[in-house]
Amino acid sequence: MKKIIIIDGQGGNLGRQLTKMVLERYPEANVQVIGTNSAATTNMLKAGAVQGATGENAVVVACRRADVIMGPIGIVIADALMGEVTPKMATAVGQSDAVRILLPMNRCETLVAGMKELSTGALIEDAMALLARIME
Repeated sequence: MKKIIIIDGQGGNLGRQLTKMVLERYPEANVQVIGTNSAATTNMLKAGAVQGATGENAVVVACRRADVIMGPIGIVIADALMGEVTPKMATAVGQSDAVRILLPMNRCETLVAGMKELSTGALIEDAMALLARIME
């Protein structure tokens, strides 16, 4: 069983949507949510995740043990998400051996060339298609 880590910050709305979709499609998956703040963690837990944690050390430890990491592209950029992503968090995600599925939200002062402006729902569907290739 793959261990999927979903990381989000601010209000955790993207993470909540990802968590809900992953659990609907892969109910047997070991999903753990990590918020850069307690509000994000709480919101993601409401989507049905069984395990959740908050903060820098939680991100660092979870990234060591993950098979898949999902979240907004800002989780690999120090000081992104309005400063919630610390350099240690970004490094932990970037150096993890896990497969990373990052959603280009274009809201963290980082624009990804070649990306169409897609709705959050469309980005999540694309992320789920990528996850399906990994899970099956």
